[in-house]
Amino acid sequence: MGVMTQSDLPASISLWRKILNKLMTILVIVAVVLAIIPLLLILGDVFIRGAPAISIGFLTKLPTAVNVHGGGIANAIVGTFTMVGIASLIAIPIGIGAGIFFSEWSSSRLSMVSGFMNDVLTGFPSIVLGLFVFVILVATTKQFSAFAGGVALSFVMLPIIARTTSESLKLVPNTLREASMALGIPRWKTVLRIVIGTGKNGLLTGILLAVARATGETAPILLTASTSVYFAKSIFAPTASLTVLIYNYGTSASQNWQTQAWGAALVLILIMLAVNLLVKLTVGRNLTGKRLEL
Repeated sequence: MGVMTQSDLPASISLWRKILNKLMTILVIVAVVLAIIPLLLILGDVFIRGAPAISIGFLTKLPTAVNVHGGGIANAIVGTFTMVGIASLIAIPIGIGAGIFFSEWSSSRLSMVSGFMNDVLTGFPSIVLGLFVFVILVATTKQFSAFAGGVALSFVMLPIIARTTSESLKLVPNTLREASMALGIPRWKTVLRIVIGTGKNGLLTGILLAVARATGETAPILLTASTSVYFAKSIFAPTASLTVLIYNYGTSASQNWQTQAWGAALVLILIMLAVNLLVKLTVGRNLTGKRLEL
């Protein structure tokens, strides 16, 4: 009994399939365009409004008074990188460790319960996380600080890193684990050298995406680090950030500050685009190298 080919189908059915295929293709293209249009409109609006504020002085000087022309956002840029750096130091090792546990010991009851709680934490509003850190650190020490802001951002980053690590390591074939342990290699060495080495692209992607998410947070920083018009002399002092600066300047009545708010928004978007581009380039380069090796 032969296999039916396209030419054996009735002409009406073949025509209907071609029409349906074209229709689905058009719908997919329309969906892509509708998804891209809001992004282009936002980027275009921010660029048009924020580009006039961008200059070397804007990126290197401290803020000025409301009615004084000029000033910059240097302290906010440094403060943002400081708090994201603190958050990364806290969240990355804990998140990777938790992700390893979720993946390699997924059958245990503790892993299932903690994985569920991690997913719940992912959906928590960031302002609730900021309020929690405010009660624990800021209200206790009577001091807003970059450290408290970093701790709040670490709660934002932690579940993202843990989940992406877990899902990345689950994609590693079990045969690699079995082959490694069959050679007498301890399980911890198998996890560190074989499993993580194979799934490192997913780990890197999760870390960079978590960093991008934390960089754009406002509410946790507003409740924990507050702001400052100077460079912070210590991580235990109030610290400026780009997101809080955008909030304060954007809601002010000063035209100069509103323009600077758009400029700061453009800088923040460029930073986040750079992080996402770094993810694409790094992961894409590693995958290409692996294909060449194969």
